[in-house]
Amino acid sequence: MHIIYKIIFFISVGLTLAAIAVLAMYGLKFGVDFKGGSVIEIVFNNERPDIEQVSKTTGIEVGEINYVGDKDILIKTKDLTEFDHQVLLKKISDAFGSANIEEKRFESVGPIIGQELKKKSLIAIVLVLISIMIYIAFVFRQLSKVLSPWAMGAAAIVALAHDVIIPLGIFALLGQFGGIEISAIYVAAVLTILGYSVSDTIVVFDRVRENIIKGIRESFGEVVHRSIMQTLT
Repeated sequence: MHIIYKIIFFISVGLTLAAIAVLAMYGLKFGVDFKGGSVIEIVFNNERPDIEQVSKTTGIEVGEINYVGDKDILIKTKDLTEFDHQVLLKKISDAFGSANIEEKRFESVGPIIGQELKKKSLIAIVLVLISIMIYIAFVFRQLSKVLSPWAMGAAAIVALAHDVIIPLGIFALLGQFGGIEISAIYVAAVLTILGYSVSDTIVVFDRVRENIIKGIRESFGEVVHRSIMQTLT
C-alpha cells in the first residue's frame, strides 16, 4: 500500500476525532427552523437593498435574511416582542426610508423541523444506511473471494459518517465563534453531501470490481490504487 494512503488515513481520522470533540464541547447552534421564532416580510417599493446592508442595519445574521420575489425581503429572527418588532422596523425605516418600505407580514412561527420530524428523519437515515449496505453487498458479491461485500458496505457507511461529521464539526465552530446558525437549508446541504459520498464510493468500488474481474495480477492494495487513479482520471 502506498504511503500516501496511510498519511491521508491518519489525517482523516484526526479531522473526524477533532470534529467529534468540537461537537461534544459546543454542539450546533440551531436557527429559527429548529427553534421557532418570528418572521417579518418587508416590501421595498423602490430599490431593494443588499442582504448584507439589511443584516448590518438589523444586527441579524445574513443567513436569516432572504430575498422573496422582486421587491420583498424575508427576515427570520428569534421570537420578538411587539416592542422589539417596532424597534426593528424603525431601524429599517431609518436606514432605507428612501426605498418606500412597507411591512407585508409579521408572525411568530413554531419550529419547522420539530421533534417528531427529527425522530422520523433519524429512523429514515438508519433504514437508508441499512439499505445501502444490503445494496453494496448484493452488487459486489462477485468480490467475495477477495473481500467480503459486507465489509465494503461497512466501508461505505464509514465514508458517509466521515463526510458528514467533519462539516458538522466546522459548523459547530462557526456557531460558537461566528454566530452561524443551522437552518433547513443546511439539512439539504448535508443530504447533498450524503448523495455525492455514496455515488463516489460506488464508482470507486465498481472500478475495483472491473479490474479484479479482468484478472489483473497485482496485490489487492495495488488493484485499489490502480482503480483510484483510473477513477480520478
